[in-house]
Amino acid sequence: MASGVVAVVDYGMGNLRSVRQALARVAEGYDVVVSSDASVVANAERVVFPGQGAMPDCMRELDARGLRAPVLDAARNKPFLGICIGLQMLFEYSDEGGVSGLGIFPGHVRRFPAEKMRGADGAKLKVPHMGWNRVAHARPHPLWQGIDDGARFYFVHSYYVDPVDPSTVVGVTDYGLPFTSAVARDNIFALQCHPEKSAQTGLAFLSNFIRWSP
Repeated sequence: MASGVVAVVDYGMGNLRSVRQALARVAEGYDVVVSSDASVVANAERVVFPGQGAMPDCMRELDARGLRAPVLDAARNKPFLGICIGLQMLFEYSDEGGVSGLGIFPGHVRRFPAEKMRGADGAKLKVPHMGWNRVAHARPHPLWQGIDDGARFYFVHSYYVDPVDPSTVVGVTDYGLPFTSAVARDNIFALQCHPEKSAQTGLAFLSNFIRWSP
C-alpha cells in the first residue's frame, strides 16, 4: 500500500473541495491535503495544481502566498498534475490580462477567436467553452491507460494553450478549432478539462496519476 502526501495547492481560488474529494476516492494509502503552506507543498510526494479563474489573479496569489518556488520545484522534481489554470500557468505568457506564467513550457495562452467559434453545422459556439467534450489522444501516455481515445471530459474555459513544442501535446479537443487540451513532459501532466467533474472517466484518470511513476 502506498503512503505519503498528495498536496492540492490552495492559492485562494478554484474548486478545491471537489478536487480533494475526487483524489481521496482513488488515493488509497495517501493523505490528500489542500494547503497554501509552502512547506506542505515542498514536502508532498505528489502535487496537484487545480483551478478556475483568471490568470492575473492566479499568478498574483501564487506570489502573495509564497507558493511560486515550491510549485516550480514540484513541477521539476515530482509527479505534478495541473488542471485548467494549472495548465495555463505553466506557459510563458497569457493574453488574459497580459501576464507572464511560470515559463515551464514554451508557448502562449490565447483566447478563443470569436470569428472561428462555429460548430460543424455552422451554429455559433459560446465562449466560455462549457460542458462535455472529447479529448483525442495525441500520443500514448501512462495517464491515458484504460481511458478511451476520444473520451469525454468536462470543460469550463475561455482560453487555451498554444505550445511551441508539438512533442509536449498529449491531448487535443475540437471547439470551433482544434486546440491543445493536455500536455506532458517528464514528471508533468496538465490538462484543460476538469477530471474531478468528469465522472468515472475522470476518476480513472486521477487514479492513473496517483499510481504514476515518471
